[in-house]
Amino acid sequence: MKLPIFQVDAFASGGFHGNPAAVVILKAWPDDALLQRVAEENNLSETAFVIPRGGAFPLRWFTPETEVQLCGHATLATAHVLFTRGYASGSAVAFETRSGTLGVRRRDDLLELDFPALPAASIEPPAALLEGLGVRPSEVLLAQNFLAVFASETDVRALRPRFDRLRELGKVGVIATAPGDECDFVSRFFGPGVGVDEDPVTGSAHCTLVPFWSRRLGKGSLGARQVSARGGELFCEDRGTRVGIAGRVRDYLAGEIVVDWTG
Repeated sequence: MKLPIFQVDAFASGGFHGNPAAVVILKAWPDDALLQRVAEENNLSETAFVIPRGGAFPLRWFTPETEVQLCGHATLATAHVLFTRGYASGSAVAFETRSGTLGVRRRDDLLELDFPALPAASIEPPAALLEGLGVRPSEVLLAQNFLAVFASETDVRALRPRFDRLRELGKVGVIATAPGDECDFVSRFFGPGVGVDEDPVTGSAHCTLVPFWSRRLGKGSLGARQVSARGGELFCEDRGTRVGIAGRVRDYLAGEIVVDWTG
């Protein structure tokens, strides 16, 4: 069976920046084991599988190790593929996902996610988190992921995590964040428990980052950068129970894969 596949850099500020995601077009769902094997073979932080059809398009995301509940950059990548390859028309598209209905709309040269806000609450940090980061944050909070707050962008850039210790946290990721030198805030994201030691740019993390920094800075619209090695640029808006997360997308690869549905 041959399936169309595309690789796209999401939240990219230029060539070879942002977060690469694979997008595979399906007509029906195969066994989950096959989806996982394809994601493992692609060996990117996320592979998105989508079924183009009327209404909201079914969409799922897999890391090389597991299916995830929510993924921003691969959703942005999927919307880009649907818009540019003739699978969707107009200025907006909706997806049915494990996190409910998610929307993406075109805004000039940006694509903008409409995602649920996931505000975090202060907690006492577990030992594995502190030992994994190697530096004690000024504050630790928890939503779907840990949020470790630091004093400066320099602190976040200087982190050299022990991924073996962070893996002990299970499938809960770690967001490290601080005020930005040239933007409102910066972040990095570590997810060794789902097979991604450091994610280049993590849209879903901004479901927690946006409400946190919006309250902290008293701003509804925020500029953000993820300061991974590849780096990424995000344009964010606090909408109460929802967040807007926008970025630019660049094509990298288009082709087809050959898979055996029988295993």
